[in-house]
Amino acid sequence: MPLPFPQSEGANSIFHPATDSLDVVFAQEFININGKFSFCLSEAEMEQQLQQLIADKQWTKIYCNTDKWNPAFSNTISLESCDASITGCEFLVARTGTIVMSAAQQSGRTVSVYAPVHICIAYTNQLVYDVKDALQSIKEKYSGNIPSLITFATGPSRTADIEKTLVTGVHGPKEVYCFLVEA
Repeated sequence: MPLPFPQSEGANSIFHPATDSLDVVFAQEFININGKFSFCLSEAEMEQQLQQLIADKQWTKIYCNTDKWNPAFSNTISLESCDASITGCEFLVARTGTIVMSAAQQSGRTVSVYAPVHICIAYTNQLVYDVKDALQSIKEKYSGNIPSLITFATGPSRTADIEKTLVTGVHGPKEVYCFLVEA
């Protein structure tokens, strides 16, 4: 059966292309949804800024099971009782300020939602403009063998289920940080 409106199947984006660079667009959108953003020129700068944040917040239990960052930051094996968790990501969606993660990553399915604070370490080469671009990139990255779970995290957890009052941190992290490293 033919589609009744063949021109409506997403061949053209309804959103205008970014006029600023993707890192600027992402930072603006991420901050607009109460995310906390830091741009770093190098991994060394990111490590220094992140260690300073951990010290300033007096977090004593940091969970990270990403091999690359585990030695530098992780000091607990208990996700359930940690102060903050650190993950990488698949992509960052600039237009919405969204962090895209998948089950194929070492951090797995729960690390970004279990802890009261989620810290994402990302690189500028992971920036895409829209959700459609992120999904296409995941499809290409995994050669059509798409991970069993793809998560789109847009800022701290929030709900207005009870009396239409906005409450944060109910079903996930109360705070979300993104350290974007120049790649």
